[in-house]
Amino acid sequence: MKRCFFFMISLSLMFAGSASAARVTVDVPTANIRSGPGTQYDLLWKVERNHPLNVIKTSGEWYQFQDFEGDKGWIQKSLVRDFPSVIVIKNKCNVRSGPGEESDLLFTVERGVPFRELSRKGDWIQIQHSDTEKGWIHKSLVW
Repeated sequence: MKRCFFFMISLSLMFAGSASAARVTVDVPTANIRSGPGTQYDLLWKVERNHPLNVIKTSGEWYQFQDFEGDKGWIQKSLVRDFPSVIVIKNKCNVRSGPGEESDLLFTVERGVPFRELSRKGDWIQIQHSDTEKGWIHKSLVW
């Protein structure tokens, strides 16, 4: 009976670990995204501070990742950190002064704008842009 219990726990931990990718956040003003794990590979695009990335695999000092659009690329490990961030997935999203639709509208944001996540309250996320603007956004509007 004990063996079965430990086997079940080990199995569930194994599947839990493989089901979710590690998420990292760009922590420099602008980062180059490459086609492979090194500066000799083609530059594909650039991302800005607070851009969230799901790590797929590691090669030396590089992460291969997938972004909110499903695109894959490589980024140098030294350019990212382990803190929560989100990116807007809809156009013209409202950012409010508090966690709720009754809160004042502070500003609107477009698809693809990244933010650092500060806290959560229910279905709302307190966010901060790299230019220091803060507010609250509904979780259904971000990835």
